[in-house]
Amino acid sequence: MALFFILLLGFISIVTTLLMVLFSGKMMPFTDASGQVLPGSLSEKSWVSINGVELGMIIKSKNINNPVLLFIHGGPGMPEYWLNESYPAHLEELFTVVWWDQRGAGLSYSTVISPETMTTAQMVADTIAVTQYLRQRFRQDKIYLMAHSFGTYIGIQAAARVPELYHAYIGVAQSVNLALSEELAYEWMLDFYGDDKKNHEQLKKAPYGTTAYERIRDQMMHEAGIGTTHKMYSVISGIFLAVMKNREYMLKEKFHIWQGKAFSKNSVLNKEFRQANLSDLITRVDIPVLFFSGAYDYTVNHHLSEVYLEEIRAPEKHFYLFEDSAHSPIFEEPEAVLAILRELIS
Repeated sequence: MALFFILLLGFISIVTTLLMVLFSGKMMPFTDASGQVLPGSLSEKSWVSINGVELGMIIKSKNINNPVLLFIHGGPGMPEYWLNESYPAHLEELFTVVWWDQRGAGLSYSTVISPETMTTAQMVADTIAVTQYLRQRFRQDKIYLMAHSFGTYIGIQAAARVPELYHAYIGVAQSVNLALSEELAYEWMLDFYGDDKKNHEQLKKAPYGTTAYERIRDQMMHEAGIGTTHKMYSVISGIFLAVMKNREYMLKEKFHIWQGKAFSKNSVLNKEFRQANLSDLITRVDIPVLFFSGAYDYTVNHHLSEVYLEEIRAPEKHFYLFEDSAHSPIFEEPEAVLAILRELIS
């Protein structure tokens, strides 16, 4: 009996230690070969009062004198810093990177946030206010604005409204017309799964626009290689488990990611996004505009993104198609992305 209790206490001790390691939420600093923190580097999780709410952000930099890059995540309501662990983008090599969690999402999730404030206008206003905070904190007149997927819907509107605050706008998987993009994705998958009787029949029974389709959409896209990344075939292992294993989030913060995603999905913001056509909203951006798209991206149709860029009036614009990527080229082909960004800031 005594041996049993000794073993039980040992097991509890091991589990407790493991949980403390996995869910401590402690930020990992940048260190040199000897394990010393790099001078001038920054690895921070913080909250700032913006437009009446506490907004969370993770800031990573190997040199805080580098240009500031504000990253606007997708979703709506789905932060992406966790993805940087499985697929390092290495953006901190060139920038002080601000992984900001939008109102109601992840580190910024709170039950006190009114659903009425979850609108496009508020998100654009938050983006501009966060930009102003970063300009003041890091003493830089302008910063770089990078947005991904849903974030591009917000980001390009902020860039068009106050171009004087930004050096350039980088749209990764630039959204244009979500309804059309989703319809094209469904048609593409019907063709892709043509010889797969089971999946093809499943799609036919759950046509685009139905609740049944929404239930199978994400997994079907990932299995087809057109989801988050070209080689992420499972939503469970690629997204859910990746979030839950991330050491820099506390357990509570991990739950907030899923709570925030559900909260944002049921918001006015999501309805506005799904009904919008940016071709009708934003036709001019008075700073350099870069679009990064993956050749396998049908989550946001890359053909629509390319056509949209042709329509935009900008002092400088470039479309880059990454041949080995799906929805997230900054994570899938980081070396190629960094080469482009290095030239941009030189």
